Amino acid sequence: MREIRPNRRTAVLGSAGALVAATLIAGAVAAPSAGATSGSGQNREQRGAAIAAERAAKAGIAWQDCPADWGLEKPIQCGYVSVPLDYARPNGKQIKLAVDHIGNTGSKAERQGALVYNPGGPGGSGLRFPRRVTTKAPVWANVAKAYDFVGFDPRGVGHSAPISCVDPQEFVKAPKADPVPDSEADKLAQIKLAREYAEGCYERSAEMLPYMTTPNTVRDLDVIRAALGEKKLNYLGVSYGTYIGAVYGTLFPGHVRRMVVDSVVNPARENIWYEANLGQDIAFEGRWKDWQDWVAANDATFHLGTTRAAVQAKWLQLRAEAKKSPIGGVVGPAELISFFQGAPYYDSSWIPVATVFSKYFAGDTQALVDAAAPDMTDTAGNIASENSNAVYTAVECVDAKWPTDWRTWNRDNTRLHKDYPFLTWANAWMNLPCAYWPVKQQTPVDVKTHKGLPPVLIVQSERDAATPYEGAVELHKRFKGSRLITEKNAGSHGVTSLVNPCINPKVDAYLLGGTVDSADVTCAPHATPKP
Repeated sequence: MREIRPNRRTAVLGSAGALVAATLIAGAVAAPSAGATSGSGQNREQRGAAIAAERAAKAGIAWQDCPADWGLEKPIQCGYVSVPLDYARPNGKQIKLAVDHIGNTGSKAERQGALVYNPGGPGGSGLRFPRRVTTKAPVWANVAKAYDFVGFDPRGVGHSAPISCVDPQEFVKAPKADPVPDSEADKLAQIKLAREYAEGCYERSAEMLPYMTTPNTVRDLDVIRAALGEKKLNYLGVSYGTYIGAVYGTLFPGHVRRMVVDSVVNPARENIWYEANLGQDIAFEGRWKDWQDWVAANDATFHLGTTRAAVQAKWLQLRAEAKKSPIGGVVGPAELISFFQGAPYYDSSWIPVATVFSKYFAGDTQALVDAAAPDMTDTAGNIASENSNAVYTAVECVDAKWPTDWRTWNRDNTRLHKDYPFLTWANAWMNLPCAYWPVKQQTPVDVKTHKGLPPVLIVQSERDAATPYEGAVELHKRFKGSRLITEKNAGSHGVTSLVNPCINPKVDAYLLGGTVDSADVTCAPHATPKP
C-alpha cells in the first residue's frame, strides 16, 4: 500500500558473531506447509526459499557495530543476510539484505526471541525499529523486555541492493506540474512522464525489476527468520507491512509464532493494487475533512475559520495562489499536496501542518517553503526518497496486473475527482507507470488460512485514510481465529505506537503471552492532538 509521506524529501505514506548452534539450525528450517502454495512456479520458489533458509540458518548473521552514516547508535548492531535474487534459482545470483537488532532488555529467562518489523511502503526501511529501545519508547517497554527488536531493509530498499528509476536530484526538483489537469494537454504531459518513469526504472534497475514482488519479500523474511536462529517468526507489520504479513501467513503458516498487523491493506486479489489506490482517494477525503473540522474547532489558535467550509476555502485560496505563482519559486500545488497529506495520514502531523498553514495566512511564507520545498543540498535524503518511490512503484507494478488502457484510468479518476478532489489525481499519476511497466506483471497470492496458522492480532482505526477499515475486516475473514481490535472514531495510520490504554495492554498481552480476547474488541480513540 502506498506509504504517502508527509514530506517526500525524507525517507518513508526501509563482524563478529558465532554461528547459530546446531540445535537451533534444525528448528530454524522447515519446509513450506502443504497447501500453502499454488502453481508450479510458486512451488519452485517455495522450494528455493527452503534451501535459502537452510543456508542462512547455518551461516547466521555476523553482527557488528552499524556503519556511522546509518544513524543507528550502540548497542544496536547491524549485519547482512544473503538471499537469492530469484527464488526459482536459489543457487544463482545472491543479494544482501541489511538487518539490525538490539537485544531484549529483560533477563535471559524473559527472552522470547526476535520481533521482526516492517513499517510499510512498499519502500519503507525497518532499520529504525530497534531505536524504540534506545529512545525508551514507553509503549514498547514491556515487549522490549521479552524480544530482540529486529529491523531490515527489504530487497531494493536502502542498504539492500537498492534500485533507482531516475536521478534523485531530478526526482525531488520543484515545482512540479499541478496534479489536477486543466486540459487534455495536461493529461498527455503526465502520461509522457509516467512512460518515461517506467522506462527509467528498466534502464537503471532491469536486473532487479522482475523479482521486486511481495512474495519475494515474504520469502526474504523467512530467510531472515532462519538466519536469526528462530524456529518461528514473531512479526509486527504496519501499512503495506500488513500485506507482507498476510502473504507470509499464507505461504508460511507453520512458521508463524505471533503476528500483529496494524492498519491493514485489503488483501483481496481484486484489490491489489489498482483498486486499493482508488479506495485510498475516497478515504483520504474523509480524513481530510476530519482534520479540517479539528482546525475549525481550534480557530482561536489557527485563525483559519470556524467551519470546515471556511478552512477548505483557505486551502483552495492557498492552492490557487501557489498555482498562479509558486511560493518561494518552488512550492506549487503538487508540493502543497505532498506536505498537507501528512495531516490526513497521521494525527501527529495535525498541529505541524495547521501551524504552517496558519503562518502562511499571517504573512509568513518562509515556514511553508521550509516545510514543503525539497532541500537540494540533502543529497542523502533525496537518494532515499527517490529509492523509496522506485521500490513502491516496482513492487506494486509487478505484484498484479494493471489496466493498460488510459481510458480506464481517465474514466475512474475523473469520476472520483468530482467528490474526492484532495488526492485523486496526484495518486493516479504516481501509479500510472504501472500501465506501461516493462516487465511481466504477476497474479497476487490468494490470502487465506492454511494448517498451522496461529491466531493473528489485527489492529485498525476506523477512519484510516491510507488503508481503509474494510481491509482489516477482509483479512479478519480470511485468517481464521484472528482477532480484530477496532479503534473507534479515530483515523491515524499506525495504531500500535500511539498511547491508547485500551489497545496497548492487549498488544502486550498477545506478544508476551499469546493471548487474544474471546471476541473482537472496540476501543475508544486515542487522545486528539491539542494545540
